[in-house]
Amino acid sequence: MGLYSGFINEAGRTGRPDWIPDGGGGAQFYPRGRLAWHVAILAEPHDPPPGRADGRQTPDPDDALRPAFNDIQARLDSITALRQKPAGNIRITSSRHATETILMPAVMRLMADYPDIKVEISVDQRLTDLVAERYDAGVRLGERVEKDMIAIKIGPELRMNVAGSPAYFAQRPKPTTPHDLTQHVCINMRLPTLGGLYAWEFEKNGRPLNVRVDGQFTCNDVPMIVHAAVNGLGLVCLPNDQLEDLIEDGRLIRVLEDWSPPFPGYHLYYPSRRQSSPAFELLVEALRYRA
Repeated sequence: MGLYSGFINEAGRTGRPDWIPDGGGGAQFYPRGRLAWHVAILAEPHDPPPGRADGRQTPDPDDALRPAFNDIQARLDSITALRQKPAGNIRITSSRHATETILMPAVMRLMADYPDIKVEISVDQRLTDLVAERYDAGVRLGERVEKDMIAIKIGPELRMNVAGSPAYFAQRPKPTTPHDLTQHVCINMRLPTLGGLYAWEFEKNGRPLNVRVDGQFTCNDVPMIVHAAVNGLGLVCLPNDQLEDLIEDGRLIRVLEDWSPPFPGYHLYYPSRRQSSPAFELLVEALRYRA
């Protein structure tokens, strides 16, 4: 009888052999009861896992590193939270009119939305050296911004308006060209930067014309100049946004409109090599002009 004939005979009779192969070319013989017992023991759920003879579970190598990973993740979450919560100080130099009409409304909204952002504004008409005086940015008319600066448009185009009160024009004819201003009383503005008197600027058909005017009253403060014009002390020449309401109300009358083309309005400017912080980027977006 061959090697497997006993297995075949037993399988045909009982469905199981008296022995099992040992994997080495021989066989190990067990009575039917012992074989069933060994199979049952191997199937017990409390058998030790491979690699440990004492029955204890093999430790997961990630368990020892998990606290360190959790700490790193917590730190990354903190950094992300800081980025999502901008903070810092921003210093800006600006003219009074730009501060009142454009800068302050935007800054107030920004500070309300981000309590950790602090803003300092220096109101000054002169052209300030941002780097030397450690300002983050400045606000000036676009045509006065240096070429090596980044300039962001924060307001509409402007026009210079010449206007006078109804009481003033009740005594004098309206000028039709800038040359007629020599026959009128005009209110001069002393420039805060150079100290000289502002020459009224006009342009028509691409030809610029500057006119030196004369009058009884000179001042370096725009609101006072407007007050003087409303009260009939003479003609005034200022950007249209400073006179619009008074013209609409009829307290001032505009003249020489066809001699006043538009020019670039207010811009936020800062050095091109400046490294932007999240707080500064929020300020830029808050001020950016969208027509």
